[in-house]
Amino acid sequence: MFELLVALTVLFVVYTLYIFISVAVKGCPHEEGPEATAPTPPQPPVQPEAPEAAAETAPATAEPEPSDEEVAQVKQFKNPETGELAAVPTNYRFAKRWIKEALVKEGLLDRIYRNNELQDPETAAKVKAALERFKRLRKYWA
Repeated sequence: MFELLVALTVLFVVYTLYIFISVAVKGCPHEEGPEATAPTPPQPPVQPEAPEAAAETAPATAEPEPSDEEVAQVKQFKNPETGELAAVPTNYRFAKRWIKEALVKEGLLDRIYRNNELQDPETAAKVKAALERFKRLRKYWA
């Protein structure tokens, strides 16, 4: 029985060394290599429009503020850049990193706060208000 245990241990050590050596030689399989991008077709030149027409259409395209019922029905956020889905966080500490970065990008927070900085009641209230405003952004709804 002891010989079988020793043989299995040696086999495991050899296999582990083989994996580490093959990864070191080939490189990490999770490293991002140069991405192959399809060439984009040249876009036709845009005809300049009258400045008055552009100014008139801008206010008309503003989205209406979502109602509280619509906001309450949102269960997931979607990262528009990567398509990743994340549950709506009830607490800033449990929010995904991209949600925290989006809060800063949208101007709702001035920076990403660490968990120990949330002990200050003023900071915690500011972060909670920012999360509530973030829930109203349709851009991130899944």
